[in-house]
Amino acid sequence: MKTKIVIIGEKVHEVGYRFFLADSANAYGISNFRAYNTTVNSLQAVVAVIEGEEEDVKNYLGFVKENFPEHASVNEVTVKEYTGYIPTIDSFLLTFVAGQLNKGVPAILRIDEKQDKMLEKQDETIAVIKEESRMTRDTLAEHLKNDIAEIRAEIAEIKEKIAG
Repeated sequence: MKTKIVIIGEKVHEVGYRFFLADSANAYGISNFRAYNTTVNSLQAVVAVIEGEEEDVKNYLGFVKENFPEHASVNEVTVKEYTGYIPTIDSFLLTFVAGQLNKGVPAILRIDEKQDKMLEKQDETIAVIKEESRMTRDTLAEHLKNDIAEIRAEIAEIKEKIAG
Protein backbone atom coordinates (compact mmCIF):
# COMPACT_ATOMS: atom_id res chain seq x y z
CA MET A 1 0.00 0.00 0.00
CA LYS A 2 1.44 3.38 -1.08
CA THR A 3 0.42 6.58 0.68
CA LYS A 4 1.32 10.28 0.62
CA ILE A 5 1.20 12.24 3.88
CA VAL A 6 1.25 16.05 3.88
CA ILE A 7 1.85 17.77 7.22
CA ILE A 8 1.24 21.53 7.20
CA GLY A 9 1.86 23.99 9.99
CA GLU A 10 3.45 27.13 11.32
CA LYS A 11 6.58 25.23 12.39
CA VAL A 12 7.28 21.84 10.83
CA HIS A 13 10.75 22.59 9.39
CA GLU A 14 13.92 22.51 11.52
CA VAL A 15 12.24 20.54 14.31
CA GLY A 16 13.47 17.07 13.32
CA TYR A 17 10.21 16.12 11.60
CA ARG A 18 11.70 14.08 8.75
CA PHE A 19 13.82 12.02 11.11
CA PHE A 20 10.84 11.66 13.48
CA LEU A 21 8.74 10.30 10.59
CA ALA A 22 11.50 7.99 9.32
CA ASP A 23 12.28 6.61 12.78
CA SER A 24 8.57 5.99 13.42
CA ALA A 25 8.11 4.42 9.98
CA ASN A 26 10.96 2.05 10.71
CA ALA A 27 9.37 1.11 14.04
CA TYR A 28 6.03 0.41 12.30
CA GLY A 29 7.62 -1.83 9.67
CA ILE A 30 7.26 0.55 6.74
CA SER A 31 9.57 -0.80 4.03
CA ASN A 32 9.77 2.18 1.68
CA PHE A 33 9.92 5.81 2.76
CA ARG A 34 10.85 9.31 1.61
CA ALA A 35 10.24 12.68 3.22
CA TYR A 36 11.05 16.23 2.23
CA ASN A 37 10.36 19.80 3.32
CA THR A 38 8.31 22.15 1.15
CA THR A 39 5.72 24.93 1.47
CA VAL A 40 1.98 24.83 0.89
CA ASN A 41 0.02 28.10 0.73
CA SER A 42 2.92 29.99 2.37
CA LEU A 43 3.01 27.53 5.29
CA GLN A 44 5.76 25.07 6.08
CA ALA A 45 5.02 21.51 5.03
CA VAL A 46 6.61 18.10 5.29
CA VAL A 47 5.65 15.54 2.67
CA ALA A 48 6.22 11.84 3.28
CA VAL A 49 5.52 9.02 0.89
CA ILE A 50 5.40 5.53 2.34
CA GLU A 51 4.88 1.97 1.26
CA GLY A 52 4.30 -1.11 3.31
CA GLU A 53 1.82 -3.78 4.30
CA GLU A 54 -1.71 -2.36 4.60
CA GLU A 55 -1.98 -3.00 8.35
CA ASP A 56 1.45 -1.45 9.03
CA VAL A 57 0.60 1.62 6.95
CA LYS A 58 -2.75 2.10 8.74
CA ASN A 59 -1.10 1.83 12.16
CA TYR A 60 1.64 4.24 11.11
CA LEU A 61 -0.87 6.77 9.77
CA GLY A 62 -2.73 6.66 13.08
CA PHE A 63 0.51 7.41 14.88
CA VAL A 64 1.50 10.24 12.51
CA LYS A 65 -1.89 11.96 12.88
CA GLU A 66 -1.65 11.99 16.68
CA ASN A 67 2.08 12.50 17.36
CA PHE A 68 4.44 15.32 16.44
CA PRO A 69 8.03 16.32 17.27
CA GLU A 70 8.27 18.37 20.45
CA HIS A 71 8.73 21.81 18.89
CA ALA A 72 6.42 21.32 15.89
CA SER A 73 3.29 23.41 15.35
CA VAL A 74 0.95 21.42 13.09
CA ASN A 75 -2.26 22.76 11.51
CA GLU A 76 -3.27 19.70 9.52
CA VAL A 77 -2.24 16.24 8.38
CA THR A 78 -3.68 14.96 5.12
CA VAL A 79 -3.36 11.49 3.63
CA LYS A 80 -3.75 10.56 -0.06
CA GLU A 81 -3.09 7.56 -2.27
CA TYR A 82 0.25 7.62 -4.04
CA THR A 83 1.43 5.83 -7.17
CA GLY A 84 5.00 7.02 -7.72
CA TYR A 85 8.36 5.49 -6.87
CA ILE A 86 9.32 5.28 -3.19
CA PRO A 87 12.90 4.35 -2.21
CA THR A 88 13.63 1.89 0.56
CA ILE A 89 13.70 3.38 4.03
CA ASP A 90 17.39 2.39 4.30
CA SER A 91 18.17 4.35 1.15
CA PHE A 92 16.29 7.37 2.47
CA LEU A 93 18.07 7.23 5.84
CA LEU A 94 21.51 7.02 4.20
CA THR A 95 20.75 10.01 2.00
CA PHE A 96 19.21 11.90 4.93
CA VAL A 97 22.22 11.32 7.20
CA ALA A 98 24.63 12.35 4.45
CA GLY A 99 22.61 15.53 3.90
CA GLN A 100 22.59 16.34 7.61
CA LEU A 101 26.35 15.77 7.85
CA ASN A 102 26.86 17.98 4.81
CA LYS A 103 25.03 20.80 6.60
CA GLY A 104 27.75 20.69 9.25
CA VAL A 105 30.68 21.18 6.86
CA PRO A 106 30.32 24.99 6.59
CA ALA A 107 30.08 25.24 10.38
CA ILE A 108 33.23 23.17 10.80
CA LEU A 109 35.05 25.38 8.28
CA ARG A 110 33.95 28.51 10.18
CA ILE A 111 35.22 27.00 13.43
CA ASP A 112 38.54 26.20 11.75
CA GLU A 113 38.87 29.82 10.51
CA LYS A 114 38.03 31.19 13.97
CA GLN A 115 40.53 28.82 15.55
CA ASP A 116 43.26 30.09 13.20
CA LYS A 117 42.44 33.70 14.16
CA MET A 118 42.44 32.76 17.84
CA LEU A 119 45.85 31.12 17.50
CA GLU A 120 47.24 34.23 15.77
CA LYS A 121 45.88 36.41 18.59
CA GLN A 122 47.32 34.00 21.16
CA ASP A 123 50.76 34.24 19.50
CA GLU A 124 50.54 38.06 19.57
CA THR A 125 49.55 38.00 23.26
CA ILE A 126 52.40 35.64 24.16
CA ALA A 127 54.88 37.92 22.36
CA VAL A 128 53.61 40.94 24.32
CA ILE A 129 53.80 39.03 27.62
CA LYS A 130 57.36 37.91 26.85
CA GLU A 131 58.38 41.48 25.97
CA GLU A 132 56.77 42.91 29.11
CA SER A 133 58.33 40.15 31.19
CA ARG A 134 61.77 40.93 29.73
CA MET A 135 61.23 44.64 30.37
CA THR A 136 60.11 43.93 33.92
CA ARG A 137 63.11 41.69 34.52
CA ASP A 138 65.49 44.34 33.12
CA THR A 139 63.82 47.08 35.17
CA LEU A 140 64.02 44.97 38.32
CA ALA A 141 67.70 44.24 37.71
CA GLU A 142 68.38 47.96 37.24
CA HIS A 143 66.57 48.79 40.52
CA LEU A 144 68.54 46.10 42.35
CA LYS A 145 71.85 47.53 41.04
CA ASN A 146 70.85 51.02 42.19
CA ASP A 147 69.69 49.73 45.60
CA ILE A 148 72.92 47.78 46.09
CA ALA A 149 74.99 50.84 45.10
CA GLU A 150 73.04 52.98 47.61
CA ILE A 151 73.49 50.38 50.37
CA ARG A 152 77.24 50.18 49.66
CA ALA A 153 77.49 53.97 49.77
CA GLU A 154 75.64 54.06 53.12
CA ILE A 155 77.88 51.29 54.52
CA ALA A 156 80.95 53.23 53.38
CA GLU A 157 79.64 56.38 55.12
CA ILE A 158 78.95 54.44 58.33
CA LYS A 159 82.47 52.90 58.23
CA GLU A 160 83.97 56.38 57.82
CA LYS A 161 82.03 57.72 60.77
CA ILE A 162 82.98 54.75 62.94
CA ALA A 163 86.65 54.94 61.94
CA GLY A 164 86.74 58.63 62.14
